[in-house]
Amino acid sequence: MKHPLAFVIATAVLVATPALAQTVPPPAISVTGEANVSVPPDLAQIDGGVATDAKTAREASDANNAAMGKVLLALKGAGIDEKDYQTSRLSLQPQYATSSKTAERPGVVGFRASNRVTIKIRDVTKVASVIDVLVGAGANEIGGINFIVTQPSKHLDEAREKAIADARRKADIYAKAAGVTLGEPISISEEGAAVPVFRSKVAAPMAVGAPVAQGEETLSVSVSVSWAIKPAQ
Repeated sequence: MKHPLAFVIATAVLVATPALAQTVPPPAISVTGEANVSVPPDLAQIDGGVATDAKTAREASDANNAAMGKVLLALKGAGIDEKDYQTSRLSLQPQYATSSKTAERPGVVGFRASNRVTIKIRDVTKVASVIDVLVGAGANEIGGINFIVTQPSKHLDEAREKAIADARRKADIYAKAAGVTLGEPISISEEGAAVPVFRSKVAAPMAVGAPVAQGEETLSVSVSVSWAIKPAQ
């Protein structure tokens, strides 16, 4: 006589077997497709301003405010919209005398006031002329230049199409070598995040009239695609 519990367990195993079979993923080929597109930047950012030394904090601050005022007026006169430049750093620091005696605490001999602004230049061909304006107005601190692609979406979409085509090309090679035929895509996923910022920088300091090369940004896309496979026909 069969034990009822043994019959129940055996029945459960038989019922579960088809369910387990359904969880087995179908045969597939998985590859990664990559593509790059080169894009000229359409925006530049410059960091520049004025540093002023004086005996007292008030003198340094007043002199710096006056000098920076001339720089801001020059930017406005050059056609830079006020919304395209803003203060990025403002500081007032004591300056200490150097001492050869390590035990002696150096005294304050003056103060340095500094005011810097970040400027957006929407016509990248005018970067060099804006630098000339800054220096001509009295700016003695010019930082690096950042070139930026402000709307990379359409360029990234082009790269995505190329990445899918690259993945298909690779999958065809594997399918031919394995003697199978590609079916429909099972999954498509984009790896990482496409970076929309142009990273190239021009080091500071820069001389008046120095040539500025804007170059191009390379936007990259990588996608993982899995195709179902079937026997070659």
